[in-house]
Amino acid sequence: MNKPHVVINTDDRKPQSDVTVNDYVEKEVEDDSKQEFFLVKIFRSGINFVFDFLETIVVALSVFVVIYLFIVQPHEVKGSSMEPTFQNNEYIITDKISYRFGKPNRGDVVIFKAPVNPDVDYIKRIIGLPGETVMVQSGRIYIDGKMLNEPYLEDLTPIFPGGFIKEGVVVSIPENHYFVMGDNRPHSSDSREFGPIEKKLIIGRAVFRYWPINNLGLIPGANYRY
Repeated sequence: MNKPHVVINTDDRKPQSDVTVNDYVEKEVEDDSKQEFFLVKIFRSGINFVFDFLETIVVALSVFVVIYLFIVQPHEVKGSSMEPTFQNNEYIITDKISYRFGKPNRGDVVIFKAPVNPDVDYIKRIIGLPGETVMVQSGRIYIDGKMLNEPYLEDLTPIFPGGFIKEGVVVSIPENHYFVMGDNRPHSSDSREFGPIEKKLIIGRAVFRYWPINNLGLIPGANYRY
């Protein structure tokens, strides 16, 4: 008995579909469109990133300028006129806003424009207030006739020849003016030399020392007994 004849197809290639030239062209156009869309998307993302970055920089700079001009400002102590309270090359933060709403107090350490050279900033301590009298006698300070106790001093207060203050002579502090001195009295150019300073020259009050690290901390005012 004859077995059925089985034909085995050894060619496993799939029959080709009918593909025209137009199909290839349409596919290439579609691929080009996708690539163009992708590039445009990347470009727009890059532009948005740049604008966001610039916006962040502008906002940060604006905040910095406002803080620097109106709120606080860093200063470097130069010289020895405030020793031992402050040493040369120490760095402090100056509060520029408090005196816009209040008045300076005796004992405040202030930074101000030097009357003899407005391009230079001085750091001194407020000793006399508007309307008070000041006198230096035998190395001691007298406010309204009462001796001022200054525990931060290491030396007596000398008088400089040709300066504003004369030994034993009482002087009055005008309104809106302040009498300032350095804590290192023998080595400080201050109101003994150039007289009381106007409030408008005061930049602000020294409130914080941030360098050197071992002296990091708030800067207190002085407590007086007189």
